[in-house]
Amino acid sequence: MEKMWSGRFSAGASNLLDEFNASIMYDRKLYREDIEGSLAHAQMLAKQGILTQEELKQIQDGLAQVKNEIESGEFEWKISDEDLHMGIEKRLTQIIGDTGKKLHTARSRNDQVAVDFRRYVLRKNSEIAEAIKALMQEILVVAEKHTDTLIPGMTHLQHAQPINFGFHLGAYLSMFKRDIERFESSRERNNVSPLGCAALAGTPHNVDREYTAELLGFDSVSVNCLDTVSDRDFALEILFNISTMMMHISRLSEELVMWSSYEFGFIELSDEYSTGSSIMPQKKNPDVPELLRGKTGRVYGALVGLLTVMKGLPLAYNKDTQEDKEGVFDAVETAEISLEILKEAIKTMQVKADNMENACAIGHLSATDLADYLVEKCNIPFREAHFITGRAVAKGEELGVDLSKIEFKYLKEIDERINEDVMEYLGLRHSMNARTSQGGTAQERTKEQLQYFKNYLQNKE
Repeated sequence: MEKMWSGRFSAGASNLLDEFNASIMYDRKLYREDIEGSLAHAQMLAKQGILTQEELKQIQDGLAQVKNEIESGEFEWKISDEDLHMGIEKRLTQIIGDTGKKLHTARSRNDQVAVDFRRYVLRKNSEIAEAIKALMQEILVVAEKHTDTLIPGMTHLQHAQPINFGFHLGAYLSMFKRDIERFESSRERNNVSPLGCAALAGTPHNVDREYTAELLGFDSVSVNCLDTVSDRDFALEILFNISTMMMHISRLSEELVMWSSYEFGFIELSDEYSTGSSIMPQKKNPDVPELLRGKTGRVYGALVGLLTVMKGLPLAYNKDTQEDKEGVFDAVETAEISLEILKEAIKTMQVKADNMENACAIGHLSATDLADYLVEKCNIPFREAHFITGRAVAKGEELGVDLSKIEFKYLKEIDERINEDVMEYLGLRHSMNARTSQGGTAQERTKEQLQYFKNYLQNKE
Protein backbone atom coordinates (compact mmCIF):
# COMPACT_ATOMS: atom_id res chain seq x y z
CA MET A 1 0.00 0.00 0.00
CA GLU A 2 1.34 3.44 -0.94
CA LYS A 3 2.58 5.54 1.96
CA MET A 4 1.64 9.19 2.30
CA TRP A 5 5.36 10.00 2.24
CA SER A 6 6.29 7.66 -0.65
CA GLY A 7 6.84 10.23 -3.42
CA ARG A 8 10.62 10.13 -3.06
CA PHE A 9 10.80 6.31 -3.08
CA SER A 10 10.83 3.96 -6.08
CA ALA A 11 10.22 0.78 -4.09
CA GLY A 12 7.64 0.08 -1.42
CA ALA A 13 8.48 -0.77 2.18
CA SER A 14 8.84 -4.44 3.05
CA ASN A 15 6.30 -6.08 5.32
CA LEU A 16 9.09 -6.64 7.82
CA LEU A 17 9.85 -2.92 7.87
CA ASP A 18 6.16 -2.13 8.28
CA GLU A 19 6.01 -4.36 11.34
CA PHE A 20 9.27 -3.07 12.80
CA ASN A 21 8.56 0.59 12.08
CA ALA A 22 4.93 0.82 13.10
CA SER A 23 3.70 2.24 16.41
CA ILE A 24 0.01 2.33 15.55
CA MET A 25 -0.92 -0.68 17.67
CA TYR A 26 0.02 1.12 20.88
CA ASP A 27 0.07 4.85 20.08
CA ARG A 28 -3.60 4.63 19.08
CA LYS A 29 -4.16 5.14 22.80
CA LEU A 30 -3.57 8.81 21.98
CA TYR A 31 -6.47 9.05 19.51
CA ARG A 32 -8.40 11.53 21.63
CA GLU A 33 -5.43 13.88 22.00
CA ASP A 34 -4.64 13.51 18.30
CA ILE A 35 -8.13 14.42 17.14
CA GLU A 36 -8.37 17.34 19.57
CA GLY A 37 -4.98 18.60 18.37
CA SER A 38 -6.09 18.34 14.74
CA LEU A 39 -9.31 20.21 15.46
CA ALA A 40 -7.37 23.04 17.13
CA HIS A 41 -4.88 23.14 14.25
CA ALA A 42 -7.67 23.26 11.66
CA GLN A 43 -9.45 26.00 13.56
CA MET A 44 -6.24 28.03 13.63
CA LEU A 45 -5.65 27.46 9.89
CA ALA A 46 -9.15 28.79 9.18
CA LYS A 47 -8.61 31.78 11.48
CA GLN A 48 -5.43 32.59 9.56
CA GLY A 49 -7.15 32.23 6.17
CA ILE A 50 -5.20 29.10 5.24
CA LEU A 51 -8.41 27.04 5.22
CA THR A 52 -11.86 28.25 4.24
CA GLN A 53 -14.72 28.01 6.69
CA GLU A 54 -16.28 25.33 4.51
CA GLU A 55 -13.08 23.30 4.59
CA LEU A 56 -12.93 23.71 8.37
CA LYS A 57 -16.49 22.43 8.67
CA GLN A 58 -15.68 19.40 6.52
CA ILE A 59 -12.63 18.59 8.64
CA GLN A 60 -14.56 19.03 11.89
CA ASP A 61 -17.38 16.76 10.72
CA GLY A 62 -14.96 14.23 9.31
CA LEU A 63 -12.89 14.05 12.52
CA ALA A 64 -16.09 13.66 14.55
CA GLN A 65 -16.97 10.64 12.40
CA VAL A 66 -13.47 9.21 12.82
CA LYS A 67 -13.72 9.62 16.60
CA ASN A 68 -17.10 7.86 16.64
CA GLU A 69 -15.71 5.00 14.56
CA ILE A 70 -12.76 4.57 16.91
CA GLU A 71 -14.91 4.61 20.05
CA SER A 72 -17.48 2.24 18.56
CA GLY A 73 -14.78 -0.19 17.48
CA GLU A 74 -15.50 0.22 13.75
CA PHE A 75 -12.19 1.91 12.95
CA GLU A 76 -9.64 -0.39 11.31
CA TRP A 77 -6.13 0.08 12.64
CA LYS A 78 -3.54 -1.05 10.08
CA ILE A 79 0.18 -1.58 10.65
CA SER A 80 0.76 -0.29 7.10
CA ASP A 81 -0.43 3.15 8.29
CA GLU A 82 2.59 3.30 10.66
CA ASP A 83 1.07 5.44 13.41
CA LEU A 84 -2.23 6.81 14.57
CA HIS A 85 -1.57 10.19 12.93
CA MET A 86 -1.35 8.62 9.47
CA GLY A 87 -4.22 6.25 10.20
CA ILE A 88 -6.58 9.02 11.27
CA GLU A 89 -5.56 11.36 8.46
CA LYS A 90 -6.00 8.64 5.85
CA ARG A 91 -9.47 7.79 7.14
CA LEU A 92 -10.38 11.48 7.26
CA THR A 93 -9.35 11.84 3.62
CA GLN A 94 -11.44 8.83 2.67
CA ILE A 95 -14.45 10.49 4.31
CA ILE A 96 -14.11 14.09 3.08
CA GLY A 97 -11.80 13.82 0.08
CA ASP A 98 -8.89 16.11 -0.77
CA THR A 99 -9.79 18.61 1.94
CA GLY A 100 -8.48 16.05 4.42
CA LYS A 101 -5.04 16.38 2.85
CA LYS A 102 -4.98 20.08 3.74
CA LEU A 103 -5.12 19.38 7.47
CA HIS A 104 -1.39 18.71 7.62
CA THR A 105 -0.52 22.18 6.29
CA ALA A 106 2.04 23.91 8.57
CA ARG A 107 2.36 20.79 10.68
CA SER A 108 4.71 17.81 10.95
CA ARG A 109 4.25 14.48 12.63
CA ASN A 110 7.09 15.67 14.88
CA ASP A 111 5.11 18.48 16.50
CA GLN A 112 1.90 16.48 16.17
CA VAL A 113 3.16 13.56 18.25
CA ALA A 114 4.79 15.99 20.68
CA VAL A 115 1.41 17.64 21.25
CA ASP A 116 -0.48 14.36 21.60
CA PHE A 117 1.97 12.67 23.93
CA ARG A 118 2.53 15.78 26.03
CA ARG A 119 -1.19 16.31 26.55
CA TYR A 120 -1.64 12.65 27.50
CA VAL A 121 1.17 12.90 30.06
CA LEU A 122 -0.17 16.20 31.46
CA ARG A 123 -3.60 14.63 31.87
CA LYS A 124 -2.16 11.60 33.60
CA ASN A 125 -0.14 13.79 35.96
CA SER A 126 -3.43 15.23 37.19
CA GLU A 127 -5.30 11.91 37.29
CA ILE A 128 -2.57 10.12 39.23
CA ALA A 129 -2.38 13.01 41.69
CA GLU A 130 -6.13 12.62 42.27
CA ALA A 131 -5.71 8.89 42.84
CA ILE A 132 -2.98 9.53 45.41
CA LYS A 133 -5.34 11.88 47.25
CA ALA A 134 -7.95 9.11 47.39
CA LEU A 135 -5.35 6.74 48.85
CA MET A 136 -4.34 9.35 51.42
CA GLN A 137 -7.97 9.73 52.48
CA GLU A 138 -8.18 6.03 53.34
CA ILE A 139 -4.87 6.09 55.20
CA LEU A 140 -6.15 9.09 57.17
CA VAL A 141 -9.29 7.20 58.20
CA VAL A 142 -7.18 4.41 59.68
CA ALA A 143 -4.61 6.76 61.21
CA GLU A 144 -7.21 8.85 63.04
CA LYS A 145 -8.55 5.72 64.76
CA HIS A 146 -5.13 4.78 66.10
CA THR A 147 -3.45 7.86 67.54
CA ASP A 148 -3.30 6.08 70.94
CA THR A 149 -2.44 2.62 69.61
CA LEU A 150 1.15 1.78 70.48
CA ILE A 151 3.43 0.15 67.93
CA PRO A 152 7.19 -0.38 68.09
CA GLY A 153 9.04 2.34 66.22
CA MET A 154 12.08 0.75 64.63
CA THR A 155 15.52 1.56 63.32
CA HIS A 156 17.58 -1.14 61.59
CA LEU A 157 14.37 -3.22 61.89
CA GLN A 158 15.06 -3.39 65.63
CA HIS A 159 12.69 -2.15 68.31
CA ALA A 160 13.67 1.42 69.12
CA GLN A 161 10.99 3.61 70.72
CA PRO A 162 7.23 3.34 71.25
CA ILE A 163 5.19 5.40 68.79
CA ASN A 164 1.52 5.35 67.87
CA PHE A 165 0.19 3.71 64.75
CA GLY A 166 -1.41 6.92 63.49
CA PHE A 167 2.01 8.57 63.65
CA HIS A 168 3.53 5.69 61.70
CA LEU A 169 0.90 6.02 58.96
CA GLY A 170 1.47 9.78 58.97
CA ALA A 171 4.96 9.13 57.62
CA TYR A 172 3.39 7.63 54.51
CA LEU A 173 0.98 10.55 54.23
CA SER A 174 4.06 12.79 54.10
CA MET A 175 5.56 10.69 51.33
CA PHE A 176 2.40 10.67 49.25
CA LYS A 177 1.94 14.41 49.68
CA ARG A 178 5.39 14.92 48.19
CA ASP A 179 4.39 12.64 45.33
CA ILE A 180 1.34 14.80 44.60
CA GLU A 181 3.53 17.89 44.61
CA ARG A 182 5.91 16.30 42.10
CA PHE A 183 3.09 15.42 39.69
CA GLU A 184 1.59 18.91 40.03
CA SER A 185 4.96 20.58 39.54
CA SER A 186 5.64 18.52 36.43
CA ARG A 187 2.31 19.44 34.95
CA GLU A 188 2.89 23.14 35.55
CA ARG A 189 6.43 23.08 34.18
CA ASN A 190 5.60 21.12 31.01
CA ASN A 191 2.29 22.72 30.09
CA VAL A 192 3.65 24.36 26.93
CA SER A 193 2.45 23.79 23.37
CA PRO A 194 4.70 22.25 20.71
CA LEU A 195 2.16 22.82 17.93
CA GLY A 196 3.54 25.05 15.20
CA CYS A 197 7.12 23.85 15.53
CA ALA A 198 6.59 21.59 12.51
CA ALA A 199 9.54 19.30 11.77
CA LEU A 200 12.17 21.18 13.79
CA ALA A 201 12.54 24.78 12.63
CA GLY A 202 9.06 26.26 12.64
CA THR A 203 6.97 26.93 9.53
CA PRO A 204 6.83 29.66 6.88
CA HIS A 205 3.04 29.62 7.03
CA ASN A 206 1.34 32.40 8.94
CA VAL A 207 0.32 30.34 11.96
CA ASP A 208 -0.84 31.52 15.37
CA ARG A 209 0.77 29.27 17.98
CA GLU A 210 -0.69 31.20 20.88
CA TYR A 211 -4.18 30.53 19.55
CA THR A 212 -3.73 26.76 19.28
CA ALA A 213 -2.09 26.72 22.72
CA GLU A 214 -5.16 28.43 24.17
CA LEU A 215 -7.55 26.06 22.38
CA LEU A 216 -5.70 23.03 23.74
CA GLY A 217 -5.39 24.30 27.31
CA PHE A 218 -1.66 24.99 27.32
CA ASP A 219 -0.33 27.86 29.42
CA SER A 220 2.08 29.04 26.71
CA VAL A 221 3.99 27.96 23.63
CA SER A 222 7.46 26.44 23.66
CA VAL A 223 10.40 28.76 23.09
CA ASN A 224 12.71 26.81 20.77
CA CYS A 225 11.32 24.51 18.08
CA LEU A 226 14.51 22.49 17.72
CA ASP A 227 14.32 21.49 21.37
CA THR A 228 10.56 21.07 21.39
CA VAL A 229 10.15 18.32 18.81
CA SER A 230 12.83 16.17 20.45
CA ASP A 231 12.07 16.97 24.10
CA ARG A 232 10.86 14.07 26.19
CA ASP A 233 11.66 15.51 29.60
CA PHE A 234 7.96 15.53 30.40
CA ALA A 235 7.81 11.78 29.78
CA LEU A 236 10.92 11.18 31.86
CA GLU A 237 9.44 13.28 34.65
CA ILE A 238 6.22 11.31 34.87
CA LEU A 239 8.25 8.08 34.86
CA PHE A 240 10.44 9.44 37.66
CA ASN A 241 7.38 10.63 39.57
CA ILE A 242 5.70 7.24 39.20
CA SER A 243 8.91 5.45 40.18
CA THR A 244 9.26 7.53 43.34
CA MET A 245 5.59 7.04 44.18
CA MET A 246 5.92 3.29 43.60
CA MET A 247 8.99 3.23 45.85
CA HIS A 248 6.82 4.72 48.61
CA ILE A 249 4.07 2.21 47.84
CA SER A 250 6.65 -0.56 47.95
CA ARG A 251 7.92 0.53 51.38
CA LEU A 252 4.37 0.50 52.75
CA SER A 253 3.74 -2.83 51.03
CA GLU A 254 6.83 -4.32 52.66
CA GLU A 255 5.46 -3.36 56.05
CA LEU A 256 2.02 -4.75 55.21
CA VAL A 257 3.66 -8.06 54.29
CA MET A 258 5.61 -8.14 57.56
CA TRP A 259 2.73 -6.92 59.69
CA SER A 260 0.41 -9.61 58.31
CA SER A 261 2.82 -12.44 59.18
CA TYR A 262 2.39 -14.59 62.31
CA GLU A 263 5.69 -13.21 63.61
CA PHE A 264 4.18 -9.70 63.74
CA GLY A 265 0.42 -10.22 63.65
CA PHE A 266 -0.22 -6.46 63.54
CA ILE A 267 -2.80 -6.54 60.73
CA GLU A 268 -4.90 -8.96 58.73
CA LEU A 269 -5.61 -8.24 55.10
CA SER A 270 -9.15 -8.77 53.87
CA ASP A 271 -9.95 -12.06 52.14
CA GLU A 272 -10.88 -9.93 49.12
CA TYR A 273 -7.26 -8.87 48.75
CA SER A 274 -5.46 -12.06 49.74
CA THR A 275 -4.89 -15.40 48.04
CA GLY A 276 -4.36 -19.01 49.12
CA SER A 277 -1.87 -21.73 48.37
CA SER A 278 -2.32 -24.49 45.82
CA ILE A 279 -0.93 -27.06 48.26
CA MET A 280 -1.17 -25.61 51.79
CA PRO A 281 -4.82 -25.00 52.72
CA GLN A 282 -3.97 -22.97 55.83
CA LYS A 283 -2.16 -20.24 53.91
CA LYS A 284 -3.41 -16.68 53.46
CA ASN A 285 -0.90 -14.90 51.27
CA PRO A 286 -0.46 -11.10 51.07
CA ASP A 287 -0.25 -11.14 47.28
CA VAL A 288 -1.42 -7.55 46.82
CA PRO A 289 1.46 -5.88 48.66
CA GLU A 290 3.89 -8.45 47.23
CA LEU A 291 2.80 -7.63 43.69
CA LEU A 292 3.06 -3.92 44.46
CA ARG A 293 6.67 -4.44 45.50
CA GLY A 294 7.32 -6.32 42.28
CA LYS A 295 5.65 -3.79 40.01
CA THR A 296 7.93 -1.10 41.41
CA GLY A 297 10.81 -2.72 39.55
CA ARG A 298 8.70 -2.72 36.40
CA VAL A 299 8.28 1.06 36.38
CA TYR A 300 11.93 1.58 37.28
CA GLY A 301 12.71 -0.33 34.08
CA ALA A 302 10.57 2.05 32.04
CA LEU A 303 12.39 5.06 33.48
CA VAL A 304 15.86 3.64 32.88
CA GLY A 305 14.81 2.48 29.41
CA LEU A 306 13.75 5.94 28.28
CA LEU A 307 16.77 7.61 29.86
CA THR A 308 18.92 5.21 27.86
CA VAL A 309 17.04 5.91 24.63
CA MET A 310 17.43 9.67 25.04
CA LYS A 311 21.02 9.86 26.21
CA GLY A 312 22.75 9.83 22.80
CA LEU A 313 20.24 11.43 20.45
CA PRO A 314 21.40 14.36 18.30
CA LEU A 315 18.94 17.15 17.64
CA ALA A 316 16.25 17.12 16.57
CA TYR A 317 13.76 14.25 16.22
CA ASN A 318 15.04 10.70 15.74
CA LYS A 319 13.02 7.53 15.28
CA ASP A 320 14.51 6.18 18.53
CA THR A 321 12.06 8.49 20.27
CA GLN A 322 9.22 6.21 19.16
CA GLU A 323 10.33 4.05 22.09
CA ASP A 324 9.03 6.71 24.50
CA LYS A 325 5.41 5.65 24.69
CA GLU A 326 5.05 1.98 25.57
CA GLY A 327 7.00 2.35 28.81
CA VAL A 328 5.01 5.42 29.81
CA PHE A 329 1.68 3.79 28.97
CA ASP A 330 2.60 0.71 30.98
CA ALA A 331 3.92 2.71 33.94
CA VAL A 332 0.79 4.89 34.01
CA GLU A 333 -1.50 1.85 33.96
CA THR A 334 0.60 0.20 36.66
CA ALA A 335 0.42 3.33 38.81
CA GLU A 336 -3.34 3.64 38.43
CA ILE A 337 -4.21 0.06 39.38
CA SER A 338 -1.58 0.05 42.15
CA LEU A 339 -3.06 3.12 43.81
CA GLU A 340 -6.58 1.75 43.52
CA ILE A 341 -5.87 -1.71 44.92
CA LEU A 342 -3.66 -0.39 47.73
CA LYS A 343 -6.43 2.00 48.72
CA GLU A 344 -8.90 -0.89 48.93
CA ALA A 345 -6.45 -3.11 50.81
CA ILE A 346 -5.91 -0.36 53.40
CA LYS A 347 -9.63 0.32 53.63
CA THR A 348 -10.53 -3.31 54.31
CA MET A 349 -7.62 -4.48 56.49
CA GLN A 350 -8.06 -5.29 60.17
CA VAL A 351 -5.70 -3.60 62.65
CA LYS A 352 -4.76 -5.78 65.61
CA ALA A 353 -4.04 -3.09 68.16
CA ASP A 354 -3.47 -5.46 71.08
CA ASN A 355 -0.72 -7.30 69.24
CA MET A 356 0.93 -4.01 68.35
CA GLU A 357 0.92 -2.87 71.96
CA ASN A 358 2.16 -6.22 73.25
CA ALA A 359 5.09 -6.00 70.85
CA CYS A 360 6.10 -2.72 72.47
CA ALA A 361 6.90 -4.61 75.68
CA ILE A 362 9.73 -6.39 73.87
CA GLY A 363 13.09 -4.80 73.22
CA HIS A 364 13.33 -2.20 76.03
CA LEU A 365 11.68 0.59 74.04
CA SER A 366 11.72 2.99 76.99
CA ALA A 367 15.51 2.86 77.38
CA THR A 368 15.93 6.32 75.87
CA ASP A 369 13.40 7.60 78.40
CA LEU A 370 15.54 6.32 81.25
CA ALA A 371 18.53 8.15 79.82
CA ASP A 372 16.46 11.31 79.42
CA TYR A 373 15.23 10.95 83.00
CA LEU A 374 18.81 10.69 84.30
CA VAL A 375 19.76 13.86 82.41
CA GLU A 376 16.66 15.84 83.34
CA LYS A 377 15.98 14.72 86.89
CA CYS A 378 19.39 13.61 88.15
CA ASN A 379 21.58 16.14 86.34
CA ILE A 380 23.77 13.36 84.94
CA PRO A 381 25.64 14.05 81.67
CA PHE A 382 24.07 12.22 78.73
CA ARG A 383 27.08 10.00 77.99
CA GLU A 384 27.11 8.78 81.57
CA ALA A 385 23.32 8.41 81.48
CA HIS A 386 23.69 6.33 78.33
CA PHE A 387 26.11 3.99 80.13
CA ILE A 388 23.83 3.64 83.17
CA THR A 389 20.88 2.89 80.93
CA GLY A 390 22.89 0.22 79.15
CA ARG A 391 23.54 -1.45 82.50
CA ALA A 392 19.81 -1.29 83.28
CA VAL A 393 19.00 -2.95 79.95
CA ALA A 394 21.56 -5.66 80.69
CA LYS A 395 19.92 -6.21 84.09
CA GLY A 396 16.54 -6.55 82.41
CA GLU A 397 18.00 -9.11 80.01
CA GLU A 398 19.43 -10.99 82.97
CA LEU A 399 16.06 -10.99 84.73
CA GLY A 400 14.14 -11.77 81.55
CA VAL A 401 11.94 -8.67 81.81
CA ASP A 402 11.50 -5.62 79.65
CA LEU A 403 12.88 -2.36 81.00
CA SER A 404 9.37 -0.93 81.11
CA LYS A 405 8.47 -3.62 83.68
CA ILE A 406 11.66 -3.88 85.74
CA GLU A 407 11.30 -3.41 89.48
CA PHE A 408 12.59 -0.15 90.92
CA LYS A 409 14.96 -1.86 93.33
CA TYR A 410 17.13 -3.13 90.51
CA LEU A 411 17.47 0.35 89.05
CA LYS A 412 18.42 1.71 92.48
CA GLU A 413 21.13 -0.91 92.75
CA ILE A 414 22.63 0.26 89.45
CA ASP A 415 22.72 3.93 90.49
CA GLU A 416 21.50 5.27 93.82
CA ARG A 417 20.70 8.68 92.30
CA ILE A 418 17.65 7.14 90.61
CA ASN A 419 14.38 7.87 92.42
CA GLU A 420 11.10 6.01 92.34
CA ASP A 421 9.45 8.55 90.02
CA VAL A 422 11.52 6.94 87.26
CA MET A 423 8.83 4.26 86.95
CA GLU A 424 6.46 6.76 85.37
CA TYR A 425 9.08 7.60 82.75
CA LEU A 426 9.50 3.96 81.87
CA GLY A 427 5.82 3.49 81.01
CA LEU A 428 5.41 2.87 77.27
CA ARG A 429 2.47 5.21 76.74
CA HIS A 430 4.22 7.89 78.78
CA SER A 431 7.25 7.41 76.57
CA MET A 432 5.19 7.87 73.44
CA ASN A 433 3.38 10.95 74.75
CA ALA A 434 6.57 12.52 76.08
CA ARG A 435 7.76 13.22 72.55
CA THR A 436 5.93 16.51 72.19
CA SER A 437 8.40 18.30 69.95
CA GLN A 438 6.92 19.49 66.65
CA GLY A 439 6.56 16.50 64.34
CA GLY A 440 6.84 14.07 67.24
CA THR A 441 4.81 10.99 68.08
CA ALA A 442 2.92 12.32 71.12
CA GLN A 443 -0.78 11.80 70.59
CA GLU A 444 -1.50 15.53 70.57
CA ARG A 445 1.22 16.08 67.97
CA THR A 446 0.02 13.17 65.87
CA LYS A 447 -3.49 14.61 65.81
CA GLU A 448 -2.05 17.94 64.66
CA GLN A 449 -0.19 16.20 61.85
CA LEU A 450 -3.26 14.29 60.72
CA GLN A 451 -5.31 17.50 60.78
CA TYR A 452 -2.63 19.10 58.61
CA PHE A 453 -3.02 16.36 56.00
CA LYS A 454 -6.79 16.56 56.25
CA ASN A 455 -6.68 20.31 55.61
CA TYR A 456 -4.28 19.74 52.73
CA LEU A 457 -6.64 17.30 51.04
CA GLN A 458 -9.68 19.48 51.66
CA ASN A 459 -7.92 22.44 50.05
CA LYS A 460 -7.27 20.26 46.99
CA GLU A 461 -10.95 19.56 46.43
